[in-house]
Amino acid sequence: MELLPGERIDQLRSGAVQIIQSAEVFAFSLDAVLLSAFAQVKANSRVVDLAAGNGAVGLFVAEQTRNQVTLVELQPRLADMASRSVTLNQLTNVNVVTADLADTAQFVQKDTVDVVTCNPPYFKVSDQSVKNPNEHLALARHELTTDFETVCRVSAQLLKYQGKLFLVHRPDRLQELLSTLMQNGLAPKRIRFVHPKADREANMVLIEAIKAGKPDGIRILPPVVVYQADGTYTQEVAHLLYG
Repeated sequence: MELLPGERIDQLRSGAVQIIQSAEVFAFSLDAVLLSAFAQVKANSRVVDLAAGNGAVGLFVAEQTRNQVTLVELQPRLADMASRSVTLNQLTNVNVVTADLADTAQFVQKDTVDVVTCNPPYFKVSDQSVKNPNEHLALARHELTTDFETVCRVSAQLLKYQGKLFLVHRPDRLQELLSTLMQNGLAPKRIRFVHPKADREANMVLIEAIKAGKPDGIRILPPVVVYQADGTYTQEVAHLLYG
């Protein structure tokens, strides 16, 4: 596999999937690993990964299904990296589309998808926003070209009845996240907070929502704690990263 200047190939020791990355653009991190582990993908699940970046989440879950997995990424450079990672891993059931996620229904039929995953931009944009000078990183982290309402609206279009959306986001926006999901016919069902250490506040939240699900019955799962007191990974996180 030909790599461009500055690119490298990373691989979790817990799995066989190899991902082409670069320090110059947005690379996958623990949130992608946790999201792919949180998502419930079955052997026949049709999957769409929105805001796919270099494809990490979609590639991690692709080995769980025989059905098609579509990665949707706006930035051509990241989409190209994802495409080459698909080839690198010889995945015949994965395709990459370079497009605004708002237009996904133009190339994925509505009401046909079992699972949507999304690691969206976390930060709203305002006059006071401090954005990364690197355009690739700014687009990945800030709602410059999409927002959470769009993610929910498109997910609802794509999903079958009772299909599931799995996402990772920031806890400080939880009230907005839950209300926006409900406004788009997506009922939150499972929530899991991620804490850097047991005595620290959560800095990520994993959410599962079901299309046309009943509005009650939210389950708050035991938290993910990333680091032990001595700074080493907890057993759960170490298992995801190293097997």
